[in-house]
Amino acid sequence: MAVVSWKEALLLTGLVLACYWNSLSCGFVFDDVSAILDNKDLRPTTSLKNLFLNDFWGTPMAEERSHKSYRPLTVLTFRLNYLLSELSPASYHLLNVALHAATCLLFLRVCRLFLDRTSGLVAALLFAVHPIHTEAVTGVVGRAELLSSIFLLAAFLAYTKSTGADHSIVWAPIALTVALVAAATLCKEQGITVVGICCVYEVFVAQGFTLPVLLDTLRQALRGKGAFPYAVLQMLLKLIVLVISTLLLVIVRVQVIQSQLPVFTRFDNPAAVSPTPTRQLTFNYLLPVNAWLLLNPSELCCDWTMGTIPLVESALDQRNLATLLFYVLLGLLAYRSITCSRSSAKTVVMALSLIVLPFIPASNLFFPVGFVVAERVLYVPSMGFCVLVAHGFKVVSHKGYLKKISWLMIGVLLTTHAVKTFNRNWDWESEYTLFMSALKVNKNNAKLWNNVGHALENQNDYGRALRYFLQATSVQPDDIGAHMNVGRTYKNLNKAKEAEDAYLVAKSLMPQIIPGKKYATRVAPNHLNVYINLANLIRANESRLEEADQLYRQAISMRPDFKQAYISRGELLLKMNKLTEARDAYLRALELDRANADLWYNLAIVHIEMKEPSEALRNFEQALQLSPRHKLALFNSALLMQESGEPKFWPEANRRFLAYVEEEPDDANGYFNLGMLAMDAEENVAAERWMHKAIALQSGFRSALFNLALLYSQSRREVEALPVLDELLHHHPEHIKGLILKGDILMNHKKDTAGAKACFQRILQMDPGNVQGKHNLCVVYFEERDLPRAERCLEETLALAPHEEYVRRHLNIVRGKMAAMSAAGQPLAEEEKPTTAEEERRSPRGEKNARKSSAEPDQSELDAGQPDRRTAAKSAEQTSDIEQKRAAALKRLEEIELILSGN
Repeated sequence: MAVVSWKEALLLTGLVLACYWNSLSCGFVFDDVSAILDNKDLRPTTSLKNLFLNDFWGTPMAEERSHKSYRPLTVLTFRLNYLLSELSPASYHLLNVALHAATCLLFLRVCRLFLDRTSGLVAALLFAVHPIHTEAVTGVVGRAELLSSIFLLAAFLAYTKSTGADHSIVWAPIALTVALVAAATLCKEQGITVVGICCVYEVFVAQGFTLPVLLDTLRQALRGKGAFPYAVLQMLLKLIVLVISTLLLVIVRVQVIQSQLPVFTRFDNPAAVSPTPTRQLTFNYLLPVNAWLLLNPSELCCDWTMGTIPLVESALDQRNLATLLFYVLLGLLAYRSITCSRSSAKTVVMALSLIVLPFIPASNLFFPVGFVVAERVLYVPSMGFCVLVAHGFKVVSHKGYLKKISWLMIGVLLTTHAVKTFNRNWDWESEYTLFMSALKVNKNNAKLWNNVGHALENQNDYGRALRYFLQATSVQPDDIGAHMNVGRTYKNLNKAKEAEDAYLVAKSLMPQIIPGKKYATRVAPNHLNVYINLANLIRANESRLEEADQLYRQAISMRPDFKQAYISRGELLLKMNKLTEARDAYLRALELDRANADLWYNLAIVHIEMKEPSEALRNFEQALQLSPRHKLALFNSALLMQESGEPKFWPEANRRFLAYVEEEPDDANGYFNLGMLAMDAEENVAAERWMHKAIALQSGFRSALFNLALLYSQSRREVEALPVLDELLHHHPEHIKGLILKGDILMNHKKDTAGAKACFQRILQMDPGNVQGKHNLCVVYFEERDLPRAERCLEETLALAPHEEYVRRHLNIVRGKMAAMSAAGQPLAEEEKPTTAEEERRSPRGEKNARKSSAEPDQSELDAGQPDRRTAAKSAEQTSDIEQKRAAALKRLEEIELILSGN
């Protein structure tokens, strides 16, 4: 076997790069979104064992909605890409191009088994540039074809070395073949078909049998006229080993998919649910359709489902002639190749085995698949096609007068295919370009209209998206998904009535519920979303919550494993304050998916509402074990620890808030809560830093501004608190506690009784029954020496709060002062008279401290009204104690406000 020279390797690799370099600028499109962007199995935080428990799209194989495509080795390479570049598409496309180049080199090695050096190179060059491969190479999910093909070719090459020089069996290559077959199958299911290719090679190439000779040998042995030749016995032994190994792989594969085939709908593959003979006629017609794509890849389409290829419903349909012609040509080629002993016949039989056997799993002839035609499944069959073309070139070019023409034709073919491939790659640049190119080929596929709508929807161009969705409903009026798309778009356009009407049309197309009837195999999970979407729409109306709940329950009755229905119903029940039922809904969902961090998080929220913080914290821990960077679980579990009031939890709460702001660096709430934690721990420098960060990110952040002002006040920096309070009141002029704090600072530190009075009067304008504002205004009157007005004010305050003892005490103080002044013959109102230093010393300084309080004053106020120097000389320790109590009271009020407002 001739090896591949470095010049040939360079030529093939260079040609692949020339054809596919522009694919590096393409994004994730079509199936890439589900397999890459939405697949959690790619993330390093997901256990590697999940790759061997889930399907290609990240859905557990045990779930009925699973696609049953088991390709863990392919997903492993996606995970490697994610490790290197996360979700940067270029690295994914680059690896695909490299794998295609490697496949071309291996294919050239295989071609050298049946073709001469020149013809083999022609076959490999044609394979490298064939436009049918763009879906497998440029579409990232096509990597399954690439990897499976590499292991398939490697397995075949290994098997060709299983016969020794003395025609004995060499077992090492056979063992290697079995291992490579298993690897090919773990990349994509069709990899197992290489066993059939090896069998064909063993019988018709390695042993040189033709069909007549093989039948004659079997006939002679069965008649007892001779024993099996030794070579035949060796061949049978090798084939038995291969077949048994294959059966074991099939058994394991069946166990992996839980002995269930995936569920496909008539929209995925219309012929699969059609009656006889429509089903058989259509599936057989698809064979010449695929052959034509190999022969003339001029009109390529990324999606051939739904109405792309109309059903062949009658034997009189003219398309049956194409099916008949295909079978005749295939039969003639097969018969000729297995009945002739010439070397060219061996080339043809191997080419046919490469075309037919790998295509069988996708042919729909033995079991239905989830598509009508898929260009990527022609990746391996195109190898046999390229061998046939190269073999024809070899035959023609050996005739002198046709040699130049044959070389010219091959040159034109390679050039046109290379240009077509290069241009086709641009179609895969984005979802919009991909589906628009598909609509140029076929306008009868509602899925294509839907997908263009989705692409526009992702660009927030809802008006244009709606037109495409409506066109989809026109092309396929019974397409449930299209009507759902129309409903969702109307909702995005804030047209609730039209959205509901569209959802109701989609719902009417669903199968009707019959008690006791199982619908799981008849209903596609994505179609069941019509119940979810409709319920989510109408639950915005408080009067229709029960109706929404009925829709969720209807979806569950149709598919008991519909996890999203339990999740949405749990949210609704939480809104309806049916906490026990909400908890049960989430627990049922967890039975279906215990590895779902979001479910554990939602369950934790229910337990918070049920006033079960310890259970909520345990659920948060489960969520974080499954997803250590779960942002909401980090934030809310830290908040729960903070609100517990237990200092032992503060370091862990701080760590989680820090982790949260790493994930969400632009969320001011994370920094605000870090500041609150620092305030709790009396780390004022850190608290100030975090509060400033929160305010910088969110201008007018109500809670952050107030707590920063409070921090300044607690730190004896009242003057710095004033501009912060001014900013707070600029954005939130109704902030009562901010007005109280500002009034306190103005009166006690700035001696601005007019400014303080304005603050307290503003409070009473907004809330005439506000006891704190009323009381503090009374204190202002006292400060202004207007004792009668202060007395009346305190009497009004006591009427508002008859059980507030401190108001009663202050009223007694004022009355005592008034009585003393009346006895001394002094006027009771001295607003115009400036006070002397002596009078200031005799004023109730302790009451000034009391006026700082936003809650019940300290007991020391009992002595505040005594005209005694001891009051003026009140200790700094007592003053500090009053200040701390006032600050603590204000802080508690602010925390309560924070909890109630949900900030």
